[in-house]
Amino acid sequence: RSVMAHAAMKRALVSVSDKHNLDKLARRLHDAGVQLISTGGSAKFIEAQSLPVTPVDEVTNFPEMLDGRVKTLHPAIHGGILARRGMPEHVAKLEEHKIDTIDVVVVNLYPFRATVTNPDKTPTWEEAVENIDIGGPAMIRAAAKNHDDVLVVVDPADYDEVCDAIESKSVDANLRRRLAWKAFQHCAAYDASVSEWLWDNAGFAEPN
Repeated sequence: RSVMAHAAMKRALVSVSDKHNLDKLARRLHDAGVQLISTGGSAKFIEAQSLPVTPVDEVTNFPEMLDGRVKTLHPAIHGGILARRGMPEHVAKLEEHKIDTIDVVVVNLYPFRATVTNPDKTPTWEEAVENIDIGGPAMIRAAAKNHDDVLVVVDPADYDEVCDAIESKSVDANLRRRLAWKAFQHCAAYDASVSEWLWDNAGFAEPN
């Protein structure tokens, strides 16, 4: 692997629905010299902590569109996540297209299950569909696939451990692989919730 593969973590992409402990995470990452990139409500939350944050559309040079359905689905994001730092041809392509690497991806998904099981308000079909996350799972899966080079964090309970490892420069393969496993578990559970809801509500289920 090249020297680039072992470089310090420089950029983190943060896009979360569950903002529990996001203030502490953002501050620790900033204090560790990590640039924060973020979207929508997460960016506003980080700004409210008086921390510098780069909106994702400044990275993509493309505006958020389609009522937020398209924000991070862009080569400037996914190229930065998926590039293998130890492969000179990948590094050369990033340089050719002026794409910077993304070293940490902190994402958790729209609260689909909470929305469709809300006892106080049954969502309409359209409301439930709008809570099906697209960009979030794409970033999580990309980061988890490239876990040799990217830390993927889907659970606020892992924030302290991740920050400790970054600060002490002790991120190892065990941590990377465990977080990747957790990321795919997060996506699998999410997709199962969507699939079950569709089965129950689209007229496919057998009557009791």
